[in-house]
Amino acid sequence: MPGIFLNARFIFSKIGAIVTPSFDNSTESFLIIVSSKGLAAEGASVVVNYSSSKEGADKVVSEITGKGGKAVAIQGSVANEVGVKRLFEETKKAFGQLDVLVNNAGVYQFAPIEDTTEELYSRIFNTNVLGVLLATREAVKLFGDNGGSVINIGSSVTEVFPATSTVYTATKGAVDAITKVLANELGPRKIRVNSLNPGMIETEGTHSAGFIGSDFQKGIEAQAPLRRIGQPQDITPIAVFLASEDSGWLTGETLVASGGQR
Repeated sequence: MPGIFLNARFIFSKIGAIVTPSFDNSTESFLIIVSSKGLAAEGASVVVNYSSSKEGADKVVSEITGKGGKAVAIQGSVANEVGVKRLFEETKKAFGQLDVLVNNAGVYQFAPIEDTTEELYSRIFNTNVLGVLLATREAVKLFGDNGGSVINIGSSVTEVFPATSTVYTATKGAVDAITKVLANELGPRKIRVNSLNPGMIETEGTHSAGFIGSDFQKGIEAQAPLRRIGQPQDITPIAVFLASEDSGWLTGETLVASGGQR
């Protein structure tokens, strides 16, 4: 299988993959971890990217290589030019061509409008939006003549618009728009761009943020037709599908995986 790029995102490439999450503050690292393993299980070589928590990235790499897979960890923040360029330069050295990029790097913080600041806006937008643009820009340089697949990780917040999530929801709305624009722009180059928008997932991040067992979780479960929040294994097969040739006729799509919550 091609390589993959997981960048709190995934790069699923026939030759290499990059996973670029921020293990210290990524609320979406579950996709990096689970998707990395899922993609590796399908035969992809994986680059696990981290911002500062080398321990978390090394753990994922060890689990992949321990099962016979290929993976390396590379440091670099996806929220700035220097970090992204370094990530892709090292990925090229490690695996060469890419076939898939998974843009999964993400942070979130909910705050009422009275507490919204320029710092909050810049921190979340730099990772969740600028990071998607910079990583995709560099990834397309490594896609071969057969194109590739870009998987942006959005969120179902763009369907339900929870209170106090203004900045975070704005970033995910931007990701939805970027997905459709780039699908049109990169389609002629055989590069597909889709968005996978999960609902609330039980992860280390949602535990540490205090969401698990909270009234917020109970409210989501009461509204969702399946009456539960998601688990990482609910999302991984979808990411693998979008990374594979089985989804070769899909581009510009937004797949909401939220247990039916709208």
